[in-house]
Amino acid sequence: MSETIRPAKPRIMAIANQKGGVGKTTTAINLAAGLAELGARILVVDLDPQGNASTGLGIDVGSRLKTSYDLILDKPDLAEVIQPTRVETLFICPANADLASADIELAANEKRSQLLREALRQPAMGTFGFDYILIDCPPSLSLLTVNALIACDSVLVPLQSEFFALEGLSQLMLTIREVRSTANPALKIEGVLLTMYDKRNNLSQLVEGDARQNLGDLVFRTMIPRNVRVSEAPSYALPVLAYDPASKGSEAYRALTREIAARHKFAAQQEPA
Repeated sequence: MSETIRPAKPRIMAIANQKGGVGKTTTAINLAAGLAELGARILVVDLDPQGNASTGLGIDVGSRLKTSYDLILDKPDLAEVIQPTRVETLFICPANADLASADIELAANEKRSQLLREALRQPAMGTFGFDYILIDCPPSLSLLTVNALIACDSVLVPLQSEFFALEGLSQLMLTIREVRSTANPALKIEGVLLTMYDKRNNLSQLVEGDARQNLGDLVFRTMIPRNVRVSEAPSYALPVLAYDPASKGSEAYRALTREIAARHKFAAQQEPA
């Protein structure tokens, strides 16, 4: 019989990079699925108005009656916002286009930067028994992203293996430093994840070398390869781990999951017979 070692409260991780197309949503979905495979209960908070994480986990637009917009601005019953997905123990707070106007409405609120933190830490959240909450941030350093940085314990930064990849990272790092100094002193960088990596491509190897030289141990050992199965999976509303469990993309996301789980000491422990 196995017993999962669970944290006393959910670990909240934002997945952020203001640059689009770097694999944020793909990483949010597949890291969540990987943690679910380890026996964790996971909530993905879709904070991107495009709602790609919601679509990728099978939530139809017509089913998104209550969304992360409501979670932040209206404080609804959590049971109305949190929906199950096709992956057991993986849940989502979906998003839709309403979220695009959230920055304007947040700007007029005195507590505009703290609202997501309050929503995710309300006592009612404890009844769901989540081990991890993953926040899929929009591709911008907007008030939504700042809310995520203030709400989370750590930030995972996907970094595409392409020219100028590190240049866009500096502004995010400055924002993290500012949030740490003003509103969330415990905020940590979970790590930088190299995505769309092609070991046959000299450029990918140069970006990897540059990232490891400049960021050191912040760069995960695991790298996510370019893989057609990873690209196909969202069109089937599934994580790649469920769509093609044996693919190279699935293997890479499982390796990332193990790396993060080992760091957090989240594991299934065998009880003595």
